[in-house]
Amino acid sequence: MTAPGTSLSIDLGTEACRVLADASRMRLLLLLETHPLSAAELTEITGLAQSRVSTHLARLKKAGLVRDERTAGAALYSAQREAVAPAGAIWNLMRPRLDDPQARLDRERAGEVVRRRKLGQTWAESVAGRMELHYSPGRSWEATSRALMTLLDLGDVLDLASGDGVFAELIAAHAASVTCVDVSTAVIDAARRRLAGTSNVAFHQGDMHRLPFADASFDHVFAMHALSYSAEPGRLLAEAARLLRPGGRVVVAVLRRHQHEETQRAYDHANLGLEVEELDGLLRSAGLQVSECRVTSRESRPPYFEVITAMAGRPG
Repeated sequence: MTAPGTSLSIDLGTEACRVLADASRMRLLLLLETHPLSAAELTEITGLAQSRVSTHLARLKKAGLVRDERTAGAALYSAQREAVAPAGAIWNLMRPRLDDPQARLDRERAGEVVRRRKLGQTWAESVAGRMELHYSPGRSWEATSRALMTLLDLGDVLDLASGDGVFAELIAAHAASVTCVDVSTAVIDAARRRLAGTSNVAFHQGDMHRLPFADASFDHVFAMHALSYSAEPGRLLAEAARLLRPGGRVVVAVLRRHQHEETQRAYDHANLGLEVEELDGLLRSAGLQVSECRVTSRESRPPYFEVITAMAGRPG
């Protein structure tokens, strides 16, 4: 820590500037000047992911801008009133000039959160209506998915655009076999490493639109965001239909059409998503019977991407 008037190296000065060169960290600092708050409360107030809040708090604490105090319920964070570290000196120069609409809204939300805390609500009561956005020990989408997987008997599975095998790892114990397909040698190699101890998983590096497998080879074909990487989604779904056994099903998840071309470029997507009616039509054109095709999720933060989920079967 550097006291007032102490010389400052370029490296320390640069690091101090970096700490404050983040809008989310500044929001947290402004909040923690008004109330001591837990990481969960900060998550609720700001709408930031709890993992991000925790990372920012650790950075601010290391910089001497934030301290924490353990209580019976949780750690409460507050701003260091007399912060003298390099970042503190910079913050003290900036703080009197800051007046931001988002910060005012954050303070209003914080007041409501603190009032609820004083009423003695349980954790579940405090996050009711937003529970899926908050962490609690052992409660995650992965844990829920793995529990639901025990209900399934998937038979022989084809996983299109399988990436590094995370989905195959999730379903392998509930399938007779899983075949992972991806165009990238690097990600197929990563999948082999991930699933090295799993005997019923095979790998194929190649074009998912033109596969060497015989007709009617699989009970389920999963295209979990595979269509985002396809310039020919109709052809891909026709190939999936060819590979299904009678009574088999294809399961699709894809982004609903959006206008964010920068996202398309950043993630190497081949298209800007599909509309519900468009996906439904492509599945039916492939000779499949559609049992579900609808928007099933919408992200809570801008730009609010939506996901369409579809299930369609090959007639028995």
